[in-house]
Amino acid sequence: MSSRLASVSRRALSRRIPLGTRSVQVTADSTRLSSEPGEPSQPFTVTLDENTFKGYRTETPGLEVSVTKENLLEWYKDMSLMRKMEQAAGAMYQAKLIRGFCHLAVGQEAIAVGFNSSMSQDDKLITSYRCHPFAVLRGGTIKGVLAELLGRQAGMSNGKGGSMHIFTPTFFGGNGIVGAQVPLGAGISFADKYMNKNTVTFTLYGDGAANQGQVFEAFNMAKLWNLPCVFVCENNKYGMGTSAERSSANTEYYTRGDLIPGIQANGMDVIAVHQAVKHAREWALSDKGPLLLEFVTYRYGGHSMSDPGTTYRTREEVQRMRSTQDPIKGLQKYIEDWGLASEETLKEMDKQAKAEVDAAVEEAKQSLEPELKDLWTDIYFAGTEPSFMRGREREEIHHY
Repeated sequence: MSSRLASVSRRALSRRIPLGTRSVQVTADSTRLSSEPGEPSQPFTVTLDENTFKGYRTETPGLEVSVTKENLLEWYKDMSLMRKMEQAAGAMYQAKLIRGFCHLAVGQEAIAVGFNSSMSQDDKLITSYRCHPFAVLRGGTIKGVLAELLGRQAGMSNGKGGSMHIFTPTFFGGNGIVGAQVPLGAGISFADKYMNKNTVTFTLYGDGAANQGQVFEAFNMAKLWNLPCVFVCENNKYGMGTSAERSSANTEYYTRGDLIPGIQANGMDVIAVHQAVKHAREWALSDKGPLLLEFVTYRYGGHSMSDPGTTYRTREEVQRMRSTQDPIKGLQKYIEDWGLASEETLKEMDKQAKAEVDAAVEEAKQSLEPELKDLWTDIYFAGTEPSFMRGREREEIHHY
C-alpha cells in the first residue's frame, strides 16, 4: 500500500510543474558586472540573470540594476550582522538562557537586507515569527532583540513579548498566529491610504501560511479597495516540516492572487531582492493596487530551535545550499570579483560584526527581568488606561 501511495504522490507532483516550465534562478552569485565601478558613492550597473524573475499578469522588474560600492559594502555588513545575531540567539537557546519559541532566519538574510534597502523610512512592514532581522533593520537594535528573547527589561517589548511581539513605529511584528498578519497588513495599508499617506505596506508570510483562508480574504479586500499593499511570500520550501509540494496543489505562490498580479524572484541574491522590492514599491505608489511577491529562499536551520531540520530533508541538501547558494558568500564574491574590497577587508568587517553582536549579548544578559509591577503596564495605549485592572482572580485588583 505504501509503495502505491508513493507512486501516486510522485505522479501528482510531476503534474504540478509542467515539463519545460522555466524555473526562477536561486543562486546567490549569478549577477554580472555591466559597467566599471568608480568612486564609493558613484553608481555603476550590474545585470541580473535572465531567470531571476517570473511574472504573472504583469511585467517583471528590469534586469539592469544601479548600485554603488557603498551599497554593496553596507549590505554585506548588515547581512553579516544579522547572521551573527541569529547564531548568538541560537547559542543562548541551546544554553537554556532563551526559553519558549525561537525561529531563526539563518540563510534568509538577503531578504531582510534587500527589503530595507528599497523601503522608505515611513513604509510599513509586518511579518510572522521569523522576524529578528526585520526588527533590527526597521528601527530596532541587536541588543533590544536579544534582550527581548531573554525576557529582560532592555528588550524591545520590555521583556514581555518575546520574538513574536517585537515592534517599532514602522515594523508591526512578529506575529505568532500563522497567517494572521496578512489581514492586519491589509488593514495597515487601508489606514495609510485613508489618511492620504504616500507609503507602501509590505505584508510578509511563509509558504506554510499560504493556504490560510484569511490570506485569500485579505487579497480580495486589497484588490477591491486598490490598496498600496505588497503581499510577500517567503518561500523557504518547507512549512514547518512539510515541503511545499506536499502541502500545496499550486506551489507557484506568486500566481495565487487571482486578479492580483504577481512576481517570483530569487531570494538568495540581495541585489535581486533589492530590485524586486524597488519595483513593487513603485507599482504600489502608482495607484495600481496590490501586488504579490514570492521570494524563493532557504533556511539552514529547522522551523524553530526545537526542530533539528533533518527529519524531512537530508543533511546533504542543507550542506549543498550552504556551500553553493549562500547569500553572504554570493555577495562576497561580487565584492571581490568586481574589485570593490579585498578578502581581508571583508574578514575584518566580519570580525567587527562579531564583536558588535558579542557586546550586545553581554549587555542583554546584564539587563534585569521585568518586575511584578510591570505586568500591569503596556496593556493600553498610554493615556487610555482604565482606572483599575482585574488580575487572575476577582480579588486581585490593580489601580492606576
